[in-house]
Amino acid sequence: MRAAVYERHGAAADVLRVDDIDRPEPGPGEVRVRMELSGINPTDWKSRSGATPRPVDVFQVPHHDGTGVIDAVGEGVNASRVGQRVWTFLAAAGRRWGTAAQWSVVPARQAVPLADSASAELGACLGVPAMTAHRCLFADGPVEGKNVLVAGGAGAVGHFAIELAKYYGARVVTTVSGPQKAELARSAGADLVVNYRDADAADQVRAFAPQMDRIVELALGANIDLDLAVSGPQTHLVDYAAEPADPVLPVRRCMNANVTLRFILLYGVPAAALDRAAADISAAAAAGALSPLPITRYPLDEVVAAQQAVESNAVGKVVVEIP
Repeated sequence: MRAAVYERHGAAADVLRVDDIDRPEPGPGEVRVRMELSGINPTDWKSRSGATPRPVDVFQVPHHDGTGVIDAVGEGVNASRVGQRVWTFLAAAGRRWGTAAQWSVVPARQAVPLADSASAELGACLGVPAMTAHRCLFADGPVEGKNVLVAGGAGAVGHFAIELAKYYGARVVTTVSGPQKAELARSAGADLVVNYRDADAADQVRAFAPQMDRIVELALGANIDLDLAVSGPQTHLVDYAAEPADPVLPVRRCMNANVTLRFILLYGVPAAALDRAAADISAAAAAGALSPLPITRYPLDEVVAAQQAVESNAVGKVVVEIP
């Protein structure tokens, strides 16, 4: 089969290539997916580059997310799943068979049924971003009737945090850096969009609601002043991304606000929480409540350029078309 592979960490142009390798076979509890689209996330290029190194078992097929059709199942998996359209999550976590290949093998629970009404593009956009967004929103309970602040509402996690929060009954305000990103956030359904560079950004958020119940944060150090300005004893401030330099927390101000801080890395989220997230995301997708980000497509043979685009902070979602 044709697959993107790397055997060592380094720059995309130095270590990543497309090659012919043997097609994998599903083992017990696994399914094999004939991939259609492979979605790229920042975690994929960070793993490949060595920024967040993980051991390479002879070779690594990159990318966690994608969409395709199950064409074979291993022992213990119901044969009725053959022919099922699915989206995947964490395909390459501790495994060599990522989604940037004609076939990928994943544990059956990590190939999630995709509604017929949902596009392949949406399926390829889910995985890491939507699962992360779900954990940020629901780790501390339901969001129905809650006020939610989503930092970076035009990014992948922010996009799905807005849509999932709205679908499950929250009121949502989001912050962005400019008009183009503001339009993306509005199209996702945010009730209020604020440019975080505005001098009165905190006042705009407090006019929406005096206190946020959830804050979904991607840059804790940069945004802590705004976050604390709209926080209180009921606020759960959840950070899912690391900045180049670790922030210094204003501990006394955090104490004064009585804010609860939570940190999330998807690889360590308990399996039961991941399964719940997959079910909730699939339900929202089937209901038409989720939408893909603007898509930039690359053929598999241009996977190096595709990863470089994500590494350069391309707006929207970059996907690789699998031949």
